Amino acid sequence: MHDSDPQEGPLVGENGEVGYRGVTACQAVGISYRQLDYWARTTLVVPSIRDASGSGTQRLYSFRDLVVLKVVKRLLDAGVSLQNIRKAIETLRSRGVEDLAGITLISDGTTVYECRSPEEVVDLLQGGQGVFGIAIGGAFKEIQGSLSHLPAEPAVPQPVGLPVEPAAGDELAARRARRRAG
Repeated sequence: MHDSDPQEGPLVGENGEVGYRGVTACQAVGISYRQLDYWARTTLVVPSIRDASGSGTQRLYSFRDLVVLKVVKRLLDAGVSLQNIRKAIETLRSRGVEDLAGITLISDGTTVYECRSPEEVVDLLQGGQGVFGIAIGGAFKEIQGSLSHLPAEPAVPQPVGLPVEPAAGDELAARRARRRAG
């Protein structure tokens, strides 16, 4: 184990960045050191400030690394397999996404999707294939706008023989009513 020193808190990396040792990363994210070590050795989440390079050296994780670690943990907690998480992250990296902490991932517990916008969702396990997404709020506003100048009918049937009041803005119905009346 490379992070045997229990010192807590941020440390300064070789380039002056603030970083966190493995023990601190585990506590912040809520994972075991064994998980952290495995994910680093298998390049799932490699510390971006300093990786271990032999006995006695210490991994140093950035804040953004901790965010990615937390996302991986949440996906695992949601039931997504480590294999599928790895595949999703590899797909993002192959598309040139360097800052994994700056994206939004969603999951149904099996697959992992990148949510680029309310309308654009990408299935990361199918090689980045687009998935059809519908923003309900957007559809709601579109329908409201369309209906604002279209006629409406009363939901309760009107008794036969009584004139029906035209809906506000329904000019054609108003003309028909005037013709019948007069």
